[in-house]
Amino acid sequence: MSGRIMAIDDKHPPQDMAAHARPEAAHDTPPGQKRLFEDWLTVGVMAALALITFANVLVRYFTDVSFAWTEEISTFLMIVLALVGGASAVVREAHIRIEFFADAGSSGHRRRLAQIGALLVALLFITIGVLSLPVVWDQYQYEETSPGIGVPQWWYSIWLPVFSALIAGRALQVFARKLRRDDDRTETAR
Repeated sequence: MSGRIMAIDDKHPPQDMAAHARPEAAHDTPPGQKRLFEDWLTVGVMAALALITFANVLVRYFTDVSFAWTEEISTFLMIVLALVGGASAVVREAHIRIEFFADAGSSGHRRRLAQIGALLVALLFITIGVLSLPVVWDQYQYEETSPGIGVPQWWYSIWLPVFSALIAGRALQVFARKLRRDDDRTETAR
């Protein structure tokens, strides 16, 4: 089946689900094109989560004792996974949107809405990054430690401004891409 809907009768032909939901979604990463940094990071984080969880289950099964650090590290990795997934969704324009507005109107109107959306996403994550820096600095300055294993808390929180900058950068990349398409269309119209 591989992402296809089977026809119940001859009136309804099979359709590609990804292409039906969002036409450009079927071509997010065409064969032969390099994967994004976020794709590889997602694979690494998922592998680490699986290994940590599996190791904890084995140790708990055979010794009736669990690793104390696995919950804290797993929680951190899930947060990283959410932020990396957010960056991937932004660059592929696969984030949540209200389709009534996003798909309404002319192609120029849709492109302008996408540009405004990309700028607002960039602004939001720049704000999150800037506001999280004092938190990281306070944790470093006052030597806060994590509750589970006692490592410096800033080891975990430093990644929020880093990944916020990544998401903001990806949003600006989408904005520039939409702007270039506007410029290309203007040039071809002349």
